[in-house]
Amino acid sequence: MKIAAYQMESVPGDVAANLAKIERAAREAAAKGASILIAPELALTGYGAGRAVREKAETSEGAQVARLAEIAAETGVAILAGFSERDGETLRNSAVYVDGEAVPTIYRKCNLYGPYERGLFEQAKPEAVTFERGGLKFGILICYDVEFPENVRRLAKAGVDVVLVPTALPASDHDAFIARKLVPVRAFENQVFLAYVDHCGADERFAYTGLSVIVAPDGTLLAEAGETGEALLVAELDPSRYQASAEANSYLADLTS
Repeated sequence: MKIAAYQMESVPGDVAANLAKIERAAREAAAKGASILIAPELALTGYGAGRAVREKAETSEGAQVARLAEIAAETGVAILAGFSERDGETLRNSAVYVDGEAVPTIYRKCNLYGPYERGLFEQAKPEAVTFERGGLKFGILICYDVEFPENVRRLAKAGVDVVLVPTALPASDHDAFIARKLVPVRAFENQVFLAYVDHCGADERFAYTGLSVIVAPDGTLLAEAGETGEALLVAELDPSRYQASAEANSYLADLTS
């Protein structure tokens, strides 16, 4: 099957505009034969939107998730996108998977990054959130979560073939190391596909790295975006092509604890 990763420049605080962007990307992904579209962390509000992240937070039963489900049903492309999830007075940095039919699958970030996130959200407990599509099993993480090897290993031990990671990686002196070195290592050491999907451009708080990537289980890059500009990456996922890599690098089978 094919998946699509949308490196996106969200409009801060404008949920309608961001849903429209995701709809256009989903239609393009469908035309290219993709079954799933991944959008970045907090794609619906914009990551650095500050007060709007709180004011426009919704439950998983709200209009934002309902619209994503409609887009998925209309295009035939399942969607994973980051959103600000409200639970009473509690906010969580979450990602929702919709396929247009089933009840939405929600993942909540378990490793919040920096004072900005910790000032907005409540950290969730680590868990293996998975779903299946096209004969493959997928797991979800968000941004900083993937930098902890335990989180990816938890999903690998749960039997996933693919890890999907909406992210908002800010520009720094080590951003390329994370996107081009650390992320492929996570795929290799667990022998899974991994899609790492970033914002691009800047808002009033952050400039973003871009450098979105889809990685194979042997660590090779199947598709990659540059530092600037929106991009739609599409890659075919076929685990049978990487059976030799899984046999030669049998970390899970050889794990002693």
